[in-house]
Amino acid sequence: MRKIVGAERFYAFRGAAARFQISPPACPAGLDAVLAERGYRRQSLASLQVASTARVLEHVPGGSLRARLDDSPARAWFEVWRAVHGHGGDWRAERGMLGRVERPCAYACSMIGDEVVAVGRAVADTGWAGVFSMATLPQARGNGAARAVLAALAAWAGAHHADHMYLQAERDNIPALRLYERAGFSEICGYHYRARRGG
Repeated sequence: MRKIVGAERFYAFRGAAARFQISPPACPAGLDAVLAERGYRRQSLASLQVASTARVLEHVPGGSLRARLDDSPARAWFEVWRAVHGHGGDWRAERGMLGRVERPCAYACSMIGDEVVAVGRAVADTGWAGVFSMATLPQARGNGAARAVLAALAAWAGAHHADHMYLQAERDNIPALRLYERAGFSEICGYHYRARRGG
């Protein structure tokens, strides 16, 4: 309890609300219940999933859509990502933040004609590739755009000696969960957050 109060004070001093990630394999027993009693609401249910890169390559053919890989995010990559996820702010600041990632990374774009319709990125580190920022424009869903991005990122991971891949998916994003299951990913654990109202 003392650590919870300490965290609340730490964040309050900085003008922010405390928010806790609850991952059962890593959290103290009973933490979730204690936070619920203190008025923290449950949010952002997520699934942490893994797959071998070879399995993903075997299960996710690139399909008919063209995919492009870059080593830094182009403006069109950001525009699709922000259109889907609704993040405000200056895209240049976000690009600067991603530019500070030191590991080998790739930014994939799936194209219909010359238009970028789906994006994702991967970061390789010690035999693993993390998949992040997957997003598909609504009008392109169901056309294999996300599959093309995932296939491109898996090929890149294999070329960078990353034999395994991991990603996080929101549990209420059924189309994404289906894509990842068909690609050979399986859940190793779930997690969620607890935040106070207004936090």
